[in-house]
Amino acid sequence: MRRKLVAGNWKMNGSAESIRGLLQGIRDGAAGVSAVELAVFSPFVYLAQVQQQLHGSAVAWGAQTLSEHASGAYTGEVAGPMLKDFGCAYAIVGHSERRTLYGESDQAVANKFAAARKVGIKPILCVGETLEEREKGITESVVERQLKAVLDLEGIGAFGEAVIAYEPVWAIGTGKTATSAQAQDVHAFIRAKLAALDAKVAGQTRILYGGSMKAANAGELLAMADIDGGLIGGASLEAKEFLAIAKAGC
Repeated sequence: MRRKLVAGNWKMNGSAESIRGLLQGIRDGAAGVSAVELAVFSPFVYLAQVQQQLHGSAVAWGAQTLSEHASGAYTGEVAGPMLKDFGCAYAIVGHSERRTLYGESDQAVANKFAAARKVGIKPILCVGETLEEREKGITESVVERQLKAVLDLEGIGAFGEAVIAYEPVWAIGTGKTATSAQAQDVHAFIRAKLAALDAKVAGQTRILYGGSMKAANAGELLAMADIDGGLIGGASLEAKEFLAIAKAGC
């Protein structure tokens, strides 16, 4: 049985003071949701603080992205080995904001996926369609293309050490919402694509939902057969709300 994962992506938010309180609240409440794995993703500059406060706890942490290169003349980039130094268990790759705002291609995302795995960090591969793509009825072809880039580079076995997050980009911060059935449909499609290559790996791979999950809708979403947790944005900036989402998955 797949253990649910609730991962908080803080994006470019927080300060040393606010993060101190947020981490304390999450750490204090983690025992009450032990059936669910918790992880937080802070901006790079706070990783040392996150490592210090969460060391020895049941809460994992990771990076919001990473470089596809291990070292070199890449000003402003952060490499996998550096993230490993700070105890990162996970790294998000291909988040919709990285794809749309910074032009990350499917191949670049696949390279980052490989870079994370190379140093023993589990990648969380984000896939998903825009509103225009959904309205054109090409959701499945978009998601399949994004998956294929990683499968072609790393193979199906790599997903035994990875997580997938489905992000309906059209449902993030737009006021539009995906129903639990719509989310489940895409999750099931993703799992079927993996199963066509290796049923065992497909059955083990956790697929998170990343479309504005909140405490109010988490229970319905997490009850779906192929939704194994959430990649949480704004709701992860409040410990009480974040823990309530996790509790819905217990």
